[in-house]
Amino acid sequence: MSSFRRDKKEEEDGGANMFQNLDKTTLLQEARYFNSTPVNPKKCIHILTKIIYLLNQGEKLTTQEATDIFFATTKLFQSKDVMLRRLVYLSIKELSSLAQDVIIVTSSLTKDMTGKEDLYRAAAIRALCSITDSTMLQAIERYMKQAIVDKNPAVSSAALVSALHLSATVPDLVRRWVNEAQEAIMSDNMMVSYHALAVVAGARRNDRLSTVKLVTKLSRAPIRSPHALCLLVRHAAKLAEEDNSEASEPYLEFIESCLRHKSEIVVYEAAHAVVNLRKSARDLAQAVSVLQIFCGSSKATLRLAGARTLAKLTTKHPNAVSACTVDLENLISDPNRSVATLAVTTLLATGAESSIDRLMKQISGFMSEISDEFKIVVVSAIRRLCAKYPRKHQSLAAFLAGMLRDEGGVQYKTAIADAIISLVEENPEAKETGLAHLCEFIEDCEHTSLAVRILHVLGREGPKARQPSRYIRYIYNRVILESGPVRAAAVSAVARFGAARPELLPNMRVLLSRCQLDDDNEVRDRAIYYSAILDSDDQELINDYIINVPIPNMVLLEKSLQNHINTNPEDVFNIDSVPTAEETKETEEASVQIEPRKQSVASLEEQYFDQLKIIPGIEKFGPTFKTCQAVDLTESETEYRVRCVKHIFARHLVLQFECLNTLSDQLLEKVHIRLDTVPGYIFLGEVACEQLPYDKQGSVFCILEFPENPLDTLGSFGAVLEFVVRDCDPTTGLPDPGEGYADTYPLEEIEIGCADQFRTRAVGDDWEASWERAASAHESCDTFGLSQNSVGEAAIAVCEHLNLPKSAISGDAVKEIRGCGLWREGAPVLIRARLLAAQGAVTMQLTARSPREDIATLLLAAVG
Repeated sequence: MSSFRRDKKEEEDGGANMFQNLDKTTLLQEARYFNSTPVNPKKCIHILTKIIYLLNQGEKLTTQEATDIFFATTKLFQSKDVMLRRLVYLSIKELSSLAQDVIIVTSSLTKDMTGKEDLYRAAAIRALCSITDSTMLQAIERYMKQAIVDKNPAVSSAALVSALHLSATVPDLVRRWVNEAQEAIMSDNMMVSYHALAVVAGARRNDRLSTVKLVTKLSRAPIRSPHALCLLVRHAAKLAEEDNSEASEPYLEFIESCLRHKSEIVVYEAAHAVVNLRKSARDLAQAVSVLQIFCGSSKATLRLAGARTLAKLTTKHPNAVSACTVDLENLISDPNRSVATLAVTTLLATGAESSIDRLMKQISGFMSEISDEFKIVVVSAIRRLCAKYPRKHQSLAAFLAGMLRDEGGVQYKTAIADAIISLVEENPEAKETGLAHLCEFIEDCEHTSLAVRILHVLGREGPKARQPSRYIRYIYNRVILESGPVRAAAVSAVARFGAARPELLPNMRVLLSRCQLDDDNEVRDRAIYYSAILDSDDQELINDYIINVPIPNMVLLEKSLQNHINTNPEDVFNIDSVPTAEETKETEEASVQIEPRKQSVASLEEQYFDQLKIIPGIEKFGPTFKTCQAVDLTESETEYRVRCVKHIFARHLVLQFECLNTLSDQLLEKVHIRLDTVPGYIFLGEVACEQLPYDKQGSVFCILEFPENPLDTLGSFGAVLEFVVRDCDPTTGLPDPGEGYADTYPLEEIEIGCADQFRTRAVGDDWEASWERAASAHESCDTFGLSQNSVGEAAIAVCEHLNLPKSAISGDAVKEIRGCGLWREGAPVLIRARLLAAQGAVTMQLTARSPREDIATLLLAAVG
């Protein structure tokens, strides 16, 4: 027992990391000890542990250093110490990607793999498969098949996991092991069965019919492994999701039968699958009752699983979760804060309007006990509640304001401010209350970015309030007390008050004149700039440069300016040709998450900008006006998958065909597209894809010039994929000798519509003034009969056709769509549509105004 005794000093130092001061140079010297004869196993174990630790900490070894350590480590194969040998295998795996000539240990690993010592065999298999290249794998194929069906579960599982890793590089070789893997599925060992099913399903992932047969067969078989059953449930759910016919019924029945399984893992997986199916599940009550039981479990993991899945269900079927209200309320005081947070957010999403005040009281004590990350999740739930119950804005805004006064980081405060801002923008009755809370907050706001954001909102929403002058004091205080960026934002807000409210203009001029004496250049420049515009009394100038200022996409603006300077710096740069910053997309409400996820804000134009550089002379086309969403030109199960991305420029059209070869025994060369062009288009050239290997995406670009007449731009292109096929070795990807043979593959037509050539958006509050100012422009008007029976559905369909957001729709009995847009060559357009339902039919009157008559006519022709 003396070896387990620790004195007081050791206990005090127990938290220290014994490897924290490792030095790579010293370790390289220590590794030379492996060449000694004989070696001390304990000392070797200690050195190998330090090597592995150093590699996992991100330490970089040169190729020579890794090679030296690797070959020194191989000398330890002569040792009989079990722990040392297992560390040797682990070290070989770690060093194999860094060292040279690692293939030399193949014979030693093969010997251990086929030996009688089970403790070595599993580790040897994993190490061997990690270092053996595709050309050498066939030599050990026979041993791998034997290992998959080995009686020792560790050996069998190691072989199956290695096969899973190899399926990414040599899928055809692994497919030849499927028979052995299918036999292993029925193993008594749960991990062997699970890994075997993963290998078999992975080998059939591109063959839907084989997957269907596998799932159908195994759903009737007595699989003992809960892990394998969970995987089978996932595959059954995927098949049910993809098949909308009655053929999916057996999958749903199998999933529902798993709700009664004795294993909690399987029960949860089945409940999770039922909840996540997009189609309406036949028996949600069964899954909800299972999750309700989980919420009352003594195990924290089950409580978390139940609460998380119920939270996800609230986005689609909130009524189904209402039966669990009592169980969720009991979880608010759960010691696990993740569980408590999920319970709170789910209750906020499903609670009735009458229960909101009671919930707020329960949450108030809870908020002080959780971290900022969890608080942000709760704030997001309250934000959704504000939109759901607008009449409760007083209590919800007061609760958010109280949270705003508490301590917290910038992300937490930003989430609260965003919630109050959305309340101000979406609920007219809450505008005064929300703006008052924001004004109070910026008096003590420590975060510059947040203060600037709130000042921007005050400048936009304050002039629309009943008493706009009450907010000016708060804004001007920032000019006196804050830093340069905040003062500059305050000047812009003051200018907007003067532009939007003529009765306040004299006072705003005085404030702006004082700001012209500021120490900061940006503040002075803004004050002089806005004063000059306001003094001009030109309403159109004031509207374009103060009230409704378009904000370009900054990334694309920078790149477009660089291209402009490099190609034609003498010409005038047209900023209207640069896409504006992306507005918030209307997406399906996201499920409740434990941690907030940052959404990618890169636009399509940004994502494809670098890919278009492959086209010679692309800089001369100017900035990308618009990049459209990709459209599939083939079915998803076909051997060649192609989709088209349309890149719109002012005078040019680039069609990018993204191609994927799903056949591992073929290499495609000289891949190009044969287009049947629409009359009027000029085909300028093509950038072909020289090679298209298996499972690697390549692109073909077709460059065209638009017709002069906008009406001639509408039409459909026929397309055929043409290429040269060369048979290749599926395991290596190397083509067979020979030139191959030419082949073609027909594609769906590519349609060029009106919406592709416009950037459209919903209009702002100055719609009537903009419409009146455009009275002298060319106007086109026509009346259409629509196929929809509901005026609401018809309005949504028209918005989708014109690429307008749903926020452009207003009205109840008579729907009105108000939008504006920009033609690819820079001409603006205003759109107004009125829809009325009468005698079971929907009639629409569509009016378009634009400086160019042909553009206004084009919009009507596209709808007609």
